[in-house]
Amino acid sequence: MIRDPKDLKRYDPAERANHWVVGISFILLALSGLALFHPAFFPLSQLFGGPVWDRILHPYVGVLMAVSFLAMFFRFWRLNKMTRADREWLSKVGSMVSGDDHNMPEQGKYNGGQKVLFWALVVSMLLMTVSGVLMWRAWFNVDVTLVRIAVVVHAAAGAFMIGLIMVHIYAAIWVKGTVRAMWYGTVTRAWAKQHHRGWYRQVTRK
Repeated sequence: MIRDPKDLKRYDPAERANHWVVGISFILLALSGLALFHPAFFPLSQLFGGPVWDRILHPYVGVLMAVSFLAMFFRFWRLNKMTRADREWLSKVGSMVSGDDHNMPEQGKYNGGQKVLFWALVVSMLLMTVSGVLMWRAWFNVDVTLVRIAVVVHAAAGAFMIGLIMVHIYAAIWVKGTVRAMWYGTVTRAWAKQHHRGWYRQVTRK
């Protein structure tokens, strides 16, 4: 793709790599986790070499995702602090969903919806990691009652996180021009001015 040299840089290579490691890890964990969760999804274990390898690999990929997500958290948490403009944006989100996004409050690099998603993912990831460690009997000897609670929390947090990621993917596709930011690291000036005018003013000093 030939990109306009006037396009704005939204993500650097390290940020994009961090995002893709988390994203790919999540897909692997979702598939291997579903295979362990219910017999209807058991055939998915063949993607990992069978049920034994599925069970072995799942927690190690989980560690990779947890570490990568932690790096992402430290990269972006300051940009995801909620503001009054974000709360106003959330109060008008119905208008945006219906296609009228011209009167939405001016937003910075991330809008109110993206910030809510970010913090929901942080909570889900924390629950997934803690419960996953408690369940990892090969390395940790935890009381069986605690393990049983951890299993329920892990499954619930996993299902919730799958739903969040589906919303994330849908929104990225729905807002045309968003996906290219994670492929190439840039967005058009028109896209930035339309969807994140505060950030547009900041990076262009306008």
